[in-house]
Amino acid sequence: MYSHNMVGSNDIAKSKTFYDATFKAIGGNEAIQDDKGRLIYMHGGGVFLVTPPIDGQPATAGNGCTIGFAMDDPEQANAWHAAGVANGGTAIEDPPGVREGGMGALYLAYLRDPDGNKLCALKRM
Repeated sequence: MYSHNMVGSNDIAKSKTFYDATFKAIGGNEAIQDDKGRLIYMHGGGVFLVTPPIDGQPATAGNGCTIGFAMDDPEQANAWHAAGVANGGTAIEDPPGVREGGMGALYLAYLRDPDGNKLCALKRM
């Protein structure tokens, strides 16, 4: 259903440090940076981009928006979460762990990136 996800950033260097670390923690690569300064991550068949806003206005995090990254196992989610916290992210919500709900058991770990975008590592149990 999705072709890609993109978030805005007010500090591409800070975002690169954060996202390079979180993608490397789950077996991905550092960003490819294009001529417009956008960071491009390709991993697991998906594409994720970080960009300075095209309209020149400040980047803001979407209220109610969450971007989820599929994980192979809880250990990978924990590595992603730890890399994010160590590289400018903020742990939010409950600590990483299993949550039961209408979609069954899910292992979830939540972060905000340096610009406040809400991210989630998810493994369906």
